[in-house]
Amino acid sequence: MQVYLDNSATTPVDPRVIAAMEPYWQHQFGNPSSPHRLGIEAESVLEQCRKYIAQAFKVNPDELYFTSGGTEANNLAILGYTYAQYQPGHIITSSIEHPSVLNPILHLQANHGWQVSELPVNANGKVEPELAAEAIRPDTALVSIMLVNNEIGSIQAVKQIGAIIAAANQNRRRKIVFHVDACQALGSVPIDIRDCGIDLLTISGHKIFGPKGTGLVYIKNGLHLRPLLFGGGQEGGLRSGTENLPGIVGFAKACELAFTEFATNRAALSSLNTRLVSKLMEIPESHLNSPEDGADHIVSVRFTGIKGEVLVHFLEQRGVYVSMGAACSSRHSSVSHVLQAIGLTPDEAAATIRIGLSPKLSLDQIDYAAEMIAESVAEVRSIYG
Repeated sequence: MQVYLDNSATTPVDPRVIAAMEPYWQHQFGNPSSPHRLGIEAESVLEQCRKYIAQAFKVNPDELYFTSGGTEANNLAILGYTYAQYQPGHIITSSIEHPSVLNPILHLQANHGWQVSELPVNANGKVEPELAAEAIRPDTALVSIMLVNNEIGSIQAVKQIGAIIAAANQNRRRKIVFHVDACQALGSVPIDIRDCGIDLLTISGHKIFGPKGTGLVYIKNGLHLRPLLFGGGQEGGLRSGTENLPGIVGFAKACELAFTEFATNRAALSSLNTRLVSKLMEIPESHLNSPEDGADHIVSVRFTGIKGEVLVHFLEQRGVYVSMGAACSSRHSSVSHVLQAIGLTPDEAAATIRIGLSPKLSLDQIDYAAEMIAESVAEVRSIYG
């Protein structure tokens, strides 16, 4: 049996998404910028996709800009907004953000004179909203807090943080902009852009059974961003380059499925999570890093005396695929900044694996995976202990 448990890194494309994309590879392949019939039809499809996603998020179509994925979307949101400011200011973020958020912010700090406050998290990987309130300064221009952490699944109180920002903005000429990285949240936890006071939101297609190379950034009307890519002026001048129409069609279909099947998928993930965690906690000296009230699709667990990297490869030989942490950085030797932020020692962080669940998994697959993890942990301990 083969069990893929790295769905937080990427997901297989849903067959219904593939079917939706198929006509746009060879038959309806026009460039949306072309003036002829094929181009006009392509542009119409592009805008239909934008309109559907906008309706699902209850925002305006002209507030959505397609990108090549979550990393580009985060860079566009953060750098595009800050580059448009007349002078450097102050940014508030958390200590557990994705590298595609942290690294652009560190770039601004190192090269463009921006000052940064990095908020700590508690042992459950959560930012205390009061800390965000205390960190706000007269020159604060941007707050960037992820909704669901990609390594441990902690869910941030973005509605409360958004309310704090809104209250602070009442007496400010220079408004604070609120950015939320929701790449790991879509399809797993509710997202209400308006209700949470979000100004910039980013999502990715390949995390929700859509194609790689797709994503978008929501930019609240009235915000001015500078483009990072220059060329033909597509996507309202913010993201030049011929639009990836097959990918965008697949992305829109994946979003449709994520929204329409949300309740069913969430119930399935809850059941799978409960079953898996209960079995993993039966393994001697096992410890759950993920908070109990976190997103159900992400399970971070460590086993005392085990190297996570070794365990990953032992499981691979048994047909079970997991990771050590964020796929973007799991091949690097450095200790996870997320696990350090929640108080783990370097050895504890090194003993961690991350399991990414999918609502398409069966309980039989979960049982098999848990059994293989238990066997592999015992074998690794017998060899290296």
